[in-house]
Amino acid sequence: MAEAQNIPAGSTTAGSIAVAAESTVATRMSAPPSFDVADFPVPHGREEEWRFTPLERLRGLHDGTAVATGDGVKVVVEAPAGVTVETVGRDDARLGRAGTPVDRVAAQAYSSFQHASVVTVAKEAVLSEPVRITVHGEGGVAYGHQVVELGAFAEAVVVIDHTGDAVLAANVDYVLGDGAKLTVVSVQDWDDTAVHVGQHNALVGRDASFKSIVVTFGGDLVRLHPRVAYAAPGGEAELFGLYFTDKGQHQEHRLLVDHNTPHCKSNAVYKGALQGDDAHAVWIGDVLIQAAAEGTDTYEMNRNLVLTDGARVDSVPNLEIETGEIVGAGHASATGRFDDEQLFYLQSRGIPAEEARRLVVRGFFAELVQQIGLPDVEARLLDKIEAELKASV
Repeated sequence: MAEAQNIPAGSTTAGSIAVAAESTVATRMSAPPSFDVADFPVPHGREEEWRFTPLERLRGLHDGTAVATGDGVKVVVEAPAGVTVETVGRDDARLGRAGTPVDRVAAQAYSSFQHASVVTVAKEAVLSEPVRITVHGEGGVAYGHQVVELGAFAEAVVVIDHTGDAVLAANVDYVLGDGAKLTVVSVQDWDDTAVHVGQHNALVGRDASFKSIVVTFGGDLVRLHPRVAYAAPGGEAELFGLYFTDKGQHQEHRLLVDHNTPHCKSNAVYKGALQGDDAHAVWIGDVLIQAAAEGTDTYEMNRNLVLTDGARVDSVPNLEIETGEIVGAGHASATGRFDDEQLFYLQSRGIPAEEARRLVVRGFFAELVQQIGLPDVEARLLDKIEAELKASV
């Protein structure tokens, strides 16, 4: 077993590679999935999947004391022609197809929501405009469920904006038919007091392509679980993410790519910047290559930029392999401060220190922002990054 180097500067970084026949690695697969809340004990904070999360800041989402209110969140869907938008009840057969809850909060969300939003893109439809979903917090507690389903050979871009103040637990399902292409941009731009825990499940069909871009800025506590599985060979998944963690914020992203089918690909790249006392970012990247998944090609990477003292990063990439018949598999993780040489170079060219700092951070994130492909969203996110820098303590 190889372990990634620990990097100081107020951060912790760990990684591991394991062949299942010889040893085991703690992955998201270690939690038996279930739709029943009773199958998950109330977490106490010492479990592997909860050890980084400040449970007292979950506002009761983890122990059943958070009761839904009528003023939790408001969901609005704007969709172009070729898209069907429905509000359905709990008995709709399309709910839960992409994945099963893997922790108590996700199971609580599935057991507690009253209505779900289902967005369906018809077979072979190619959307010229994105589907825009707004989830606005109105100050209460809410449990939600959303489904985005693409028919065979359909192509779509979906933007999900989270704003306002709420205590929200939700599951989001993405179901891709054969040959479909889906890009999802999920933006967490909550007020400073919001709490958001979500599980994102993607089921990728034969020769289908799924791209996820998760952007997290706001909230007191945000904990997200992007997860991917494959329904047939030939699927591809790209998981991108960026986060900017400010003073006192806890932002946690826990990924799992389950290579359960032969000849599929995945690539995960997450980048974060942190500033301020008690800013805490957590990134867990789990990739499981099952014995049947011959021909897998996968890579995951996490990079973190610590801008001030007092910030902490926990970055844990895990790779578990049950077959040697793969194309490639790897992972990387690094956490560090500003590169003094980069800053010196820019300042030596007459660029003021604050402007040089802004350019370095902007360049750090630009690679991921450009993956979105929507100029208005890209511009808004770059403006948000600069606003965060101006607020630096």
